[in-house]
Amino acid sequence: MLEIAPGIVISDELLTERFVTSGGPGGQNVNKVATAVQLRLDLRGLTSLSGPQMERLLKLAGRRVNDAGELVIDARKHRSRQQNRQDARDRLSELIRRALIAPRCRRPTRPTAGAKRRRLQSKRYRSITKQQRRDGHEEE
Repeated sequence: MLEIAPGIVISDELLTERFVTSGGPGGQNVNKVATAVQLRLDLRGLTSLSGPQMERLLKLAGRRVNDAGELVIDARKHRSRQQNRQDARDRLSELIRRALIAPRCRRPTRPTAGAKRRRLQSKRYRSITKQQRRDGHEEE
């Protein structure tokens, strides 16, 4: 069982781990030992998330969700199978924790009086600069 937050627990039946050979440096060890982990979470069985939370999770996961409705996380950063397994679980937990947080609504604000005054003053200075350029060079 993987505990994400209080009240949100993912059972082991929803998680599938597959170990595959990893690419990159590592010599013969890379070719012989399957250390990379593909962690799959069946999202259809995940009932502990509400509708909006599930929508945020799907949006955050993006292309990591396949057509079968599984969230797939690849972990191949470390050389050992156990470290990659823990890394995949940590990344899954973090992704779900981020989906639990509802975004704050933006409250529209207005510019302050000082900001308006500064903006108009800079426009006046710029206007004066351009007028001075014009007055000095008359066409003949």
